[in-house]
Amino acid sequence: MIDLKLGDMAPDFTLPADGGGTFCLSQHKGKKVILYFYPKDDTSGCTAESCGFRDNMDSLKSANVEIVGLSKDSPASHDKFKAKYDLNFPLASDEKGSVCEQYGVWKEKSMYGKKYMGIERSTFLIDESGKIARIWRNVKVPGHVEEVRQAAEDRAQAA
Repeated sequence: MIDLKLGDMAPDFTLPADGGGTFCLSQHKGKKVILYFYPKDDTSGCTAESCGFRDNMDSLKSANVEIVGLSKDSPASHDKFKAKYDLNFPLASDEKGSVCEQYGVWKEKSMYGKKYMGIERSTFLIDESGKIARIWRNVKVPGHVEEVRQAAEDRAQAA
């Protein structure tokens, strides 16, 4: 398992995204990127987290931050999810799980005593040079978006 640390270069990737497009991390150098991994489109926690980022978009953009959500759902699923909740940022599709593996978020989970593999809800703040500035693992949704927004704004003011 890969264990990324603060200051490491964020693994680059290009993945299919909603709307028939692609998302390539290296094309966003010069801006901060919030890369958040979430388990599944249109589930309660993932919807709350995604809508939280949507609702904070203005303050994040003013801090020179871009957002991308990433799950193993298909681009077609992302299209429906994005349209249903009017999400204003790209959703990347990692159906094969290679990027989830690179970032160390593909983990054994347990629900009702059953073990299974899934995405551990995680967020990475990537700085303008492509290095990992902050990592949040095993995220609990309440208050998370505000904490990420504050970290991004603090980095913008320090620059």
